[in-house]
Amino acid sequence: MESKPDANALEVKAILVVDDDKQLASALQWILADENYFVDIAFDGEEALTRVKVNDYHAIICDIKMPRMRGDAFYLKAREARPSVSDRFIFITGFATDPHITSFFSRHEVKYLVKPFPIEGLISCVKGLFS
Repeated sequence: MESKPDANALEVKAILVVDDDKQLASALQWILADENYFVDIAFDGEEALTRVKVNDYHAIICDIKMPRMRGDAFYLKAREARPSVSDRFIFITGFATDPHITSFFSRHEVKYLVKPFPIEGLISCVKGLFS
């Protein structure tokens, strides 16, 4: 007997939050889970890269300045490992005026939010990736 897909089943979108600020990462996890997303956390670029190689995330919310591997380096390596993620990044940073960071953002045409950002802004940005 062939089973039919459940018309009422929701497709849950998976999001990876990458930030060395454990409190912020945890808060974002709760906020996004409340919006019905499955949220995974990594605390630096190296840990995040391992997760991206294993899982196919619908969105990646990533800090720039982190230990072990910065967000911009993680982006380039993640894109190499899984090209489909290149347009799924939303960067969050408190250093948007840093010339190196602004150059990276414009060169790669990536979305970003400046800390502190309104939660509605983040949710709207995430939803924008899916529309």
